[in-house]
Amino acid sequence: MPKFRAKNPPRISPEAERLIADALSLAASGSRVEDIYWEARILERLIKLLHAQNQNAIDSALEQTLKINPIAYDALAENAETLAESMTLEFNGQTWDALLLAIPIVAHTRYNIPSGKLSANSITAMGNLLHEAIIADGSRIALIPWLYSIDQMPHSHCQTRQLLEQLAAAAIGGGEIKMELRNMPETIPVLADPRYVVGVVASPAGQALFRWQEDGPRRQERSVALTQWQSGIAETIAAFLPGCEFELALPEAYFTNCRESDRKVRPLSIVAAINYLESVLNVSRKQLTVIVAGFGEEECDEYRIGFGLKGQKEILYGVVWPLYDREMVSNDALSDVSIEDSPIREIYDTLKAAGIEDHFRHSTLFAPEMCEDCGVPMFADRSGEIVHAEMPEDLPAQEPLFH
Repeated sequence: MPKFRAKNPPRISPEAERLIADALSLAASGSRVEDIYWEARILERLIKLLHAQNQNAIDSALEQTLKINPIAYDALAENAETLAESMTLEFNGQTWDALLLAIPIVAHTRYNIPSGKLSANSITAMGNLLHEAIIADGSRIALIPWLYSIDQMPHSHCQTRQLLEQLAAAAIGGGEIKMELRNMPETIPVLADPRYVVGVVASPAGQALFRWQEDGPRRQERSVALTQWQSGIAETIAAFLPGCEFELALPEAYFTNCRESDRKVRPLSIVAAINYLESVLNVSRKQLTVIVAGFGEEECDEYRIGFGLKGQKEILYGVVWPLYDREMVSNDALSDVSIEDSPIREIYDTLKAAGIEDHFRHSTLFAPEMCEDCGVPMFADRSGEIVHAEMPEDLPAQEPLFH
């Protein structure tokens, strides 16, 4: 999931300045005792900002700290995410720990990937299997009956914290989840995309949340829990994702699972695009050509991958490969596939494994232009011209959708 950073942050506020100062102090700390002191200061400031819905101060502090000291940025970002996805609260005289869960489903298809309301039977099946295979004895859960696309997920630390508090109260108190789900943003149609079921797991303070934390006979390693989850829930998920292939990861902490799903979907987006073009254009992948280019203002923020037919200039379809966290690419290495574990090497390996023989990599950075009419990303063709990806107008009617 993209980091919560403002593209054009406002003038630094006093609240943001204090956060930055504490994060820099934490990065310079020479002992665990001092670490604890600075972390407590940061957490105190962050929780006030979250409750005041002051996301601008958090974004500004993160933006500036990243420029000054990446270690301080990591510490500040981790603490902001911790407070957004976890909390301690009291209910009927007992203290509880609560954690926001993302249950990820990385799907790809030649059609559309559904999102939206889930049936009571689907949520019940998920809840039962969570109790059986994932969460610790004595833990409680609450799941939202909605299949989220990334466009519908909370887009800030403040929004995430609000959702956590609402779900934690429902999980611990056993009350109904009261959420307005009818006015969700529309899902952008793509061929490969994560879907999520969002919920909360809560346990008495200090006790295990998950089975791999437990002692004794109930303890179960993550790998075993994942296998049980994948085999036990596959049929339920297939029922609300018709026409889709999907991969399932372990239900776990919100931010970690969102990021990992974003990473996993990138190569699947390329494979799904190739399958789609083969089907719609009635061509083999050996007839396709691919142009890869880095895009960003000053440094590469993403690669845009344009697909066309050999011998033709037009870009017919495009896929965006965003860069996350520490995936930094220097401007003189944008097309260098010799660098192990680099984004361009992973793109190259994905194309090669998919059977694409003809591909071209631009070595210069392009400005991230978007279409002024429809807002979609523009792509670089082989000559370096920035163009709109458009399918031929004379295509026959596509196959009917599953949903």
